[in-house]
Amino acid sequence: MRWSLMLEGQEGVTWSRWLATAEACERLGFEALLTSDHYLSVVDVPQPGSNDAWTLLGALAARTGHLRLGTMVSPVTFRLPAVLAKAATTVDRISGGRVELGMGAGWWKEEHRTHGIPFPPARERLEMLEEQLEIVHRLWSGDAFTFRGRHYAIEDARFAPLPVQEPHPPIVIGGKGGPRIAALVARWGDEFNRVGGTPEQVGEAFERVTDAVDRAGRPREEVTCSLMTWVFVGRSDEEWTARVEAARRMDPAAGPFDDYLADISKDCLVGTVEQVVDRINAYVDAGVERFVLNHELFDDPDHVELLGTEVLPRVTG
Repeated sequence: MRWSLMLEGQEGVTWSRWLATAEACERLGFEALLTSDHYLSVVDVPQPGSNDAWTLLGALAARTGHLRLGTMVSPVTFRLPAVLAKAATTVDRISGGRVELGMGAGWWKEEHRTHGIPFPPARERLEMLEEQLEIVHRLWSGDAFTFRGRHYAIEDARFAPLPVQEPHPPIVIGGKGGPRIAALVARWGDEFNRVGGTPEQVGEAFERVTDAVDRAGRPREEVTCSLMTWVFVGRSDEEWTARVEAARRMDPAAGPFDDYLADISKDCLVGTVEQVVDRINAYVDAGVERFVLNHELFDDPDHVELLGTEVLPRVTG
């Protein structure tokens, strides 16, 4: 089983906290440390604010030894495809070949409005994602090419230097596994990441994606199926409920504790070590090959220690 940790970077994560978390991840055996790619705080934290995701990853690449680094995921609305490919390539070269590129259509209208970024309708954003995936792939091929699409035009592109990883850094496509996303994963993706969902919903999404991979004539083993979800675990009921309450206080839309707990328990990892391990194993049975554990309480380093020392080693998958 493969394990990655994710921080919501737009919630005021300081540089010292990023460094401490990266050190813990390397020491505890996490494969990767990932960041969201947002410009506006979603929850209520004392000092909200974001760094640019790819600038931050470049700095982390220079301060880590073997940890993989990437976004979960970069919206196509934020950067032109050549700019995104160049940013990811730069981090890949700084890190010696440890970057992965998460790409998605974007979803949060408010951060676009407040930062002056156009936010086209969903259909257009999916078209942009399709074109960006092709352009990034072709840039990373090393061959000069010209591309004319509905949203982007590239003339006689010569992309250098190329990434360290061959044939290219892994591309992760996020979504719920609908027909459009499944087709994009089948053609361009190295990994499909489902955000949330019950084990049954996750298994159904994976089935749609792997069916599309089969139809595209690709071996299923070429595409990893992963899950990103939030985790609140404790050695006792008091410990995990305190973490859930801390998260509830950060959520401006959260209701009473019992309602909040019932809601997040549907598709998050919540409870004692034993309960969370059982829940993880249910997702493993549904086909999850890699977990991206969203560490929302980023200023709680003991939570990461608990995950690395007591939860991950007990998973049977």
